[in-house]
Amino acid sequence: MALKDILPGKLGFGAAPLGNMFRDIPEEEALATVEAAWNDGIRYFDNAPFYGAGLAELRMGEALANKPRDQYAISTKVGRVILDEIEDVTARDLGEKGDVFKYGRPNKIVNDYSEDATLRSIEDSLKRLKTDRIEIAWVHDVAQDFYGDEWLGIFESARKGAFKALDRLRDEGVIKAWGLGVNRVEPIELLLALQEPRPDGFLLAGRYTLLDHDRALQRVMPMVAERGLGIVVGGPYSSGALVGGPNFEYAPATPAILDKVARIKSIADRYGISMKAAGLQFSLANPAVAAVIPGASKPDRIAEDRAALDEVVPGDFWRELRKADLVNAEAPLPV
Repeated sequence: MALKDILPGKLGFGAAPLGNMFRDIPEEEALATVEAAWNDGIRYFDNAPFYGAGLAELRMGEALANKPRDQYAISTKVGRVILDEIEDVTARDLGEKGDVFKYGRPNKIVNDYSEDATLRSIEDSLKRLKTDRIEIAWVHDVAQDFYGDEWLGIFESARKGAFKALDRLRDEGVIKAWGLGVNRVEPIELLLALQEPRPDGFLLAGRYTLLDHDRALQRVMPMVAERGLGIVVGGPYSSGALVGGPNFEYAPATPAILDKVARIKSIADRYGISMKAAGLQFSLANPAVAAVIPGASKPDRIAEDRAALDEVVPGDFWRELRKADLVNAEAPLPV
């Protein structure tokens, strides 16, 4: 089933911040943020066991417990099993994400892409989310940013285990769709090159944004569109760098990134355009994109995202970005 037929709307909710991403978020603030998203009309919620070692799923399960289940869609991820065992969070090897979730739960995280672990991961997620089903399962982080030179071996483990398990669960009607949830385009390219299995789409975080979109545009988007699949764009603000934050892709932004942000903002300011509007509308302009899921940890951020999505952006703004070589010449623009 096409992702666009599953996802209720172009704007979803990315739950990574609910796992205490970068900071210790009070419980009431996290729950209020999900409630604000619901009240705004958002009906697609993306999660993962990895986010705070289950904390984001627990919080979302609590926040959505009394909502009509047939009115919203959930995606979560497999590849990590959360144990009851406690570990030192500062000793975790999280690849490029470092200590992003150091304020999460101290439960031990086991990386496992086997069939048995995939089934257990989904079962555990259902309990934490307080639901009887999920619509989409993403295979999480089978890429270089977590596994370095070993990533191809991890991908092969997932091909033999998680991919086949999710293919079967979809065909049995347990889930509606599955794919990869990654921060790099190479795993998507590799999976698309295989004859089997048959993914339904992908969650691509940080790779189709105003600040970084060249490779995805050239190597992934055409194949996804050609096959009638879909992309969910995660991290449309590039870890906050696009909207004035200090981080780009989970690390301090480089001078080159900060300079690019400043150049885009200078043009946006002249047209009275918010940076959030520029970021969201750019990502959604590509026909392969089914939805965007900016993360939020404060209720007022939800209203900002909705306003950005609805903001009227003059065509001249996009044309000036193109002229200034701030977007790829082949990138679809919302004009």
